[in-house]
Amino acid sequence: MSTPGTAPAPRPAAVDAARALYRPPAPGEGLASVLPAALVALGVDLPSGTPVPTWSLPAARHVVVVLVDGLGSRQLARRSGHAPFLRSMTPADRDARCGFPSTTATSLTSLGTGLPPGGHGIVGWQTVLPDGRLFNHLGWRDGPDPLEHQPAPTLLQHAEDAGVSVTTVSRPLFENSGFTRVALRGGGYVGTEDPGERAAGVLGALAGAGRSGRSLVYAYWDEVDKAGHVHGPGSMEWGEALEGVDAFVRELAAGAPRGTVVVLTSDHGMVDAPHEHRRDLADDAVLAAGVRVLAGEPRAPQAWCEPGAVGQVVATWTRELGDSALVLTRQEEAVEAGWFGPVRPGYEERVGEVVAAMLDATTVLDSRLLRPQVLALRGHHGSVTDAETAVPLLVHEV
Repeated sequence: MSTPGTAPAPRPAAVDAARALYRPPAPGEGLASVLPAALVALGVDLPSGTPVPTWSLPAARHVVVVLVDGLGSRQLARRSGHAPFLRSMTPADRDARCGFPSTTATSLTSLGTGLPPGGHGIVGWQTVLPDGRLFNHLGWRDGPDPLEHQPAPTLLQHAEDAGVSVTTVSRPLFENSGFTRVALRGGGYVGTEDPGERAAGVLGALAGAGRSGRSLVYAYWDEVDKAGHVHGPGSMEWGEALEGVDAFVRELAAGAPRGTVVVLTSDHGMVDAPHEHRRDLADDAVLAAGVRVLAGEPRAPQAWCEPGAVGQVVATWTRELGDSALVLTRQEEAVEAGWFGPVRPGYEERVGEVVAAMLDATTVLDSRLLRPQVLALRGHHGSVTDAETAVPLLVHEV
């Protein structure tokens, strides 16, 4: 066991294993490069320090970025029969990836800022605030000031400042949320609860730019993620939700003005994680020993430990989880392996002292800290597996 105030010695073999298991997107790659590519296509200079994308879009007057929550590229490939229009789109990058953890809060902030997780500091669904409270980034209940927690300007703001008409089309609930202000602030907002109205919202935003104007529209679609969480990514319901996305994108392509480029991507994939593979700290005294608060997500738990207990927790979790997980210390191993990308000074404290990545169907959670609706979910994401980190990057030119 480590002594109070010290961390266990780094394990070079663990760092090597982490690097071999997961390579985060390089600068100019992956989800964080989508809006920069859209800006270049619109003729907008990138903000200073933003990497030039390694891939490109056709020059355009209008770009629509469709983010389908939970539509991993591996799941899409298996169920492509439900999506004939998406199948006809051109892959811009056949191996696009999201960052770690592969979860909505982290990924959407990378999309919106063009930064890796360590650069924007939203390093998980849940974290522990300096006052010791467990905090949910998506819910943002009683949270810190969003602009202080994530002060980097968004690329939507940059596009707006450059004279581009910028619009987000999403659920009304999200318009003024703390998380939206963190990840996707900038431009106008069209709230559409009914999925059938979203295409009209996007097409209206494109028309509003006028014939000579340039527009950037971000459209968010969450039904696939919901179906995967509740029923599993291999379910009939998931396939039906994919059909809805396909019809939506087809309608956009048919109604968009000439000179429009539609880009479809996602924030993460998903795996089926049956409840029988769950490890729950609420009734598992061995895994719970030394853990003060469990945050992160069930596929990528992050533990804040009792004083001096980091080494004990790493050793216990490594032994107990075996081949089901790779267990790392925060700074010496997970950050050193580059899983979060370059980490801005101070943001490393937002990462749990122990970080685990699930490698099979296992989840690790603490049911005392989660709502019953979360505990009932079958599909999960967050880890470094191919099924969770590979995302589509598809393009259609009108």
